[in-house]
Amino acid sequence: MSALTEELREKIRAEFPKYPNKRAVTLPALHIVHDALRCVSTESIREIANLLELHPSEVHDTMSFYNFFKDEHHPLGKHRVWFCRSISCMLRGGEELLGEVCQKYNVKPGETSADGKFTLEFAECLGACEGAPCALVDEDCHMTLDVNSASKLIDGLK
Repeated sequence: MSALTEELREKIRAEFPKYPNKRAVTLPALHIVHDALRCVSTESIREIANLLELHPSEVHDTMSFYNFFKDEHHPLGKHRVWFCRSISCMLRGGEELLGEVCQKYNVKPGETSADGKFTLEFAECLGACEGAPCALVDEDCHMTLDVNSASKLIDGLK
């Protein structure tokens, strides 16, 4: 059985004219699959490679270079919560905040909550240093967080 739907294959093929060659579509293809499936399985890698006329190891190399993509053994939760670990956030309590949130929800960085509600991760910089410490929830940046505001944010995820 195919890991990629025909719709996903078409989205990947639609990227071909935007790039000088199929190899250059590797990263966009990984994003398309990851966004749709919340992970990129081994079979998805094979199918992407076939579409792009690459060896699966070439697609896997690209995927493993970026810390963004998850495989089928570690799929993303419904929401992705990134806590910033930059120097600005660290100096304003970001490391302690991350530690306390991990302890409260019994989730380590890189893991998904037991209920599948969220995946907790750290980012090296979210670019919101003026609002340190901060976190990115899905695509929304939240600044000047403390344990209470971060907990309220996580508890409010649907």
